[in-house]
Amino acid sequence: MYQNKTLVVFGVSADPAKYGYKIFKALLDKGFRVFGINPKAGEAAGQSLFRDLASVPAKPEVAIMVIPPAALPGAVEQCKEAGVKEIWFQPGAQSQEAYEMAAAAGIEAVESCFMADNGLW
Repeated sequence: MYQNKTLVVFGVSADPAKYGYKIFKALLDKGFRVFGINPKAGEAAGQSLFRDLASVPAKPEVAIMVIPPAALPGAVEQCKEAGVKEIWFQPGAQSQEAYEMAAAAGIEAVESCFMADNGLW
């Protein structure tokens, strides 16, 4: 269902023990077109990371949030500005405010594990 879509993962770290890295790497390994976002930029899984969504060189349709709840409103705002159609709020990366912001912007908001729900793990 998501194979032909462009995805972004907010919260990708260079640390292979972190879930942002694990999700990003698994999606890359499965052939997804995916970009990683980290405010510090850098690199993960051999790919350049972007400081924000506006820096990503493609228009994503789906965003996966793996960031602290306090950072979610800013990330949702970036998604709204970029025209993202769907946001997945991973366990631990959830807030009622961010969920309501997404819904008010007409973005489908899902509070669940993207990887498990789509049979990717």
